[in-house]
Amino acid sequence: MQQNQSDTPGAAPDVPDIDQSIHMLGFAIANKLCVRAVYNRGDVIMAPHVLFERHGAPHVDAVVYERDGVAPAEEKLGTYRLSGLRDVVLTGQASHVFAEFDPKADRYAEKMLACIAA
Repeated sequence: MQQNQSDTPGAAPDVPDIDQSIHMLGFAIANKLCVRAVYNRGDVIMAPHVLFERHGAPHVDAVVYERDGVAPAEEKLGTYRLSGLRDVVLTGQASHVFAEFDPKADRYAEKMLACIAA
């Protein structure tokens, strides 16, 4: 019988630890650091800007610096549902604030958990 690798007893190994992700992303936002994660089976390095809830589910808006080892063609702010993020870890790489980021946007009105300082 194979032992469960998750820290949560009874949880499936492929289920993300959303509380841990919230903690790591909040720390990264507060300290303007990038994180490495797996999003929908792809490796990403991202600069999280805001952690918020939409329809009761946690999301993060972030700029992806690298996806599967390749820089994206253009820099843009994307929205990522935390239920799709796995293995979130700090990289130590500094991030910068995306010029078009608006922390007062209506999309964050439901519940903002953390926001990068402009």
